[in-house]
Amino acid sequence: MADDTDFFIEQVQITAIVFDNSDDVTIWATTFFDQEPHFFHLGLQFQQLDLLLRLAGERAGKLQEDVADALATVTEWPCLLEYTSEAEPPVPLPSVALKLSCTYPADGPFGDDDETDEDEGADDDTFNISIDPDADEADTSEYEAGMPHNIFYLEDVFLRVEP
Repeated sequence: MADDTDFFIEQVQITAIVFDNSDDVTIWATTFFDQEPHFFHLGLQFQQLDLLLRLAGERAGKLQEDVADALATVTEWPCLLEYTSEAEPPVPLPSVALKLSCTYPADGPFGDDDETDEDEGADDDTFNISIDPDADEADTSEYEAGMPHNIFYLEDVFLRVEP
């Protein structure tokens, strides 16, 4: 479910590209707000991914090759290309502003399945999507289905033109 509230972010760094056997791609990225890094997921189409990769400066060609090679050789879905190491650092998008729209979860964090035994899997963190691994039960109980989270859709791409 998407919202009609759009906003812009800059100082984006791609940390991963994730694709499956659909027409959509997910980018994991970071941005800075109030001098603090913020992690987010960005849903987009392959044409939009190609545009972002072309805006990646001197790494554009290599990134396009990475994606083409991965798509040509992938045997298991989803396919993940990570850019978080010294050898493959995050990919900055210089002078780029992204127009994003918010998404909202359709259901509660794990659905509203009344048939599930509440004690079953109570100590299992398999589905804990919290960024903070030390988050306690009180933090996760504050989740509300109507609240936005860190998954966005790419609406448009803008370039900063320096005089």
